Amino acid sequence: MSKQTYKVCFCFRRRFRMAAAEAPAGIKALFEQYSDNGVMGVDHLHRFLVEVQKEENATVADAQDIMNESKHLNIFHRQGLNLEGFFNYLFGEVNPPLNPKLGVHHDMNAPLSHYFIYTGHNSYLTGNQLSSDCSDAPIINALHRGVRVIELDIWPNSTKDDIHVLHGRTLTTPVELIKCLRSIKENAFTASEYPVVITLEDHLTPDLQAKVAEMIKETFGDMLFSPGAECLREFPSPESLKKKVMISTKPPKEYLQAKEVKAKESASKPGKDSSEEEAWGGEFSFKAKIDDDKDDGLDEGDEDDGVDEEDPKSQQIAEPPEYKRLIAIHAGKGKGGMQDWLKVDPEKVRRLSLSEQELEKAVLTYGRDIIRFTQSNILRVYPKGIRFDSSNYNPLIAWMHGAQMVAFNMQGYGRSLWSMHGMFRANGGCGYVKKPDFLLMDGPHNEVFDPQAKLPVKTILKVTVFMGKGWYYDFHHTHFDPYSPPDFYARVGIAGVPGDTVMKKTKTLEDSWIPNWDEVFEYPLTVPELALLRIEVHEYDMSEKDDFAGQTCLPVSELRQGIRAVPIHNRKGDKYKSVKLLMQFEFV
Repeated sequence: MSKQTYKVCFCFRRRFRMAAAEAPAGIKALFEQYSDNGVMGVDHLHRFLVEVQKEENATVADAQDIMNESKHLNIFHRQGLNLEGFFNYLFGEVNPPLNPKLGVHHDMNAPLSHYFIYTGHNSYLTGNQLSSDCSDAPIINALHRGVRVIELDIWPNSTKDDIHVLHGRTLTTPVELIKCLRSIKENAFTASEYPVVITLEDHLTPDLQAKVAEMIKETFGDMLFSPGAECLREFPSPESLKKKVMISTKPPKEYLQAKEVKAKESASKPGKDSSEEEAWGGEFSFKAKIDDDKDDGLDEGDEDDGVDEEDPKSQQIAEPPEYKRLIAIHAGKGKGGMQDWLKVDPEKVRRLSLSEQELEKAVLTYGRDIIRFTQSNILRVYPKGIRFDSSNYNPLIAWMHGAQMVAFNMQGYGRSLWSMHGMFRANGGCGYVKKPDFLLMDGPHNEVFDPQAKLPVKTILKVTVFMGKGWYYDFHHTHFDPYSPPDFYARVGIAGVPGDTVMKKTKTLEDSWIPNWDEVFEYPLTVPELALLRIEVHEYDMSEKDDFAGQTCLPVSELRQGIRAVPIHNRKGDKYKSVKLLMQFEFV
């Protein structure tokens, strides 16, 4: 046991004992139960896997493999695992909370509209929405994370003879479209073989649209899925589109020269969104904010003009035929209001885009229509234009109404983004998660799912938070507190339908790099299919805002029961090298 010294002032130092990570009492008790004379043999471990870890199909060979993994450690006992070896197995890489052997296990042969799809917004931005650089780097990062929908805003360059990607009417510096397309081609299928959709927000003249068509065909060649100029009657399946690239945008129409718009005072002076005040984002809210749905002078969304794609008056000049033939997923709002936008045409499927505010207002009146629309068509939801800081919104509102493309600023931060990461850790991280059946079909009396209804509890998730470790190795010893070791507490809860959403908190343990909380929480779940387990660790600070110490988010539907080592991530969603929590999950 070593000691750590903190300097308080010129002549005074505080010394703290540094305890080694030690198995909690509950783990010691389990070891006693599944061992003999301090040694856990292969048969003991096999019984532990079946009875405690709930791995009903585990074999003696599986237990032997775990033993073999421990042989390179000095703590290995020739007859099996001692307590330290058992503790290290539980905290090891071979014991994650999601089963790595599952891989892609959802049915991938249904139409695209039957899946939640990992979707980016303004995928080319490196930072804020007003003045950051545009680059192919964030596109590459998103594809490597498993994002399947990349958004590009395409504009004429200054000489009107080439195409740039940039956030229009802002100070963002452009990047060439061809560079983005080539990077998409090179990186599209590094994380997943399932299709990549490129959504184009098009601000081009017909001659430049024709040039885009040539670029796309030349870049992607046989990778491109282009069914022709007509809308599909049904979307194809992810399985049939493996290693394919699809284009989604409005059919081309007359280019209207953008008028110079004076940026509003709010646009020139970025402000914090009230829901994202903390560095890790605000707590989820299901309350509709319908009073701030105002035009901000920024073009967000790719079909905000409301012009019907079939309106001959909007087709005042000949359409570039090649460009239109490339569009696999046709977008458009059509005439009228929300009720008209959500009409289901049995002869063709399409994509509709709504801002987060439009969705929040629409679900109050048209919730059932939205769910019926998304059974066969695709709904894309995008952040409101005043999120200058690239923050995000609560994705659950969109998911529980069946929206497939919940577009997020992947270069952003905060709890909403962590939940997005958590949702798409499901199904092998392939970027497509099959929607629950209740969002795909009507009930016996033609009713649809109502997320606001009071539903019976389907299951109870019991979570034990044993302990955490690894901060001492991943952080400087004065990172959290210059005068003493950190005071950690954990927040554990559910993001889901309103009736399931809750957060609970452990006690705060003072002056310890290896907090041993050993607390149990229970979460009754009415819709476990849409539930995400949220985990955060913070360091209590008496004088200032508590410090962030890590987070992760996991799909409840794929949690492995038993005692698991849960890797913890930073604000951006990247895994820390050493930080983990030891937790137990049970469905009771």
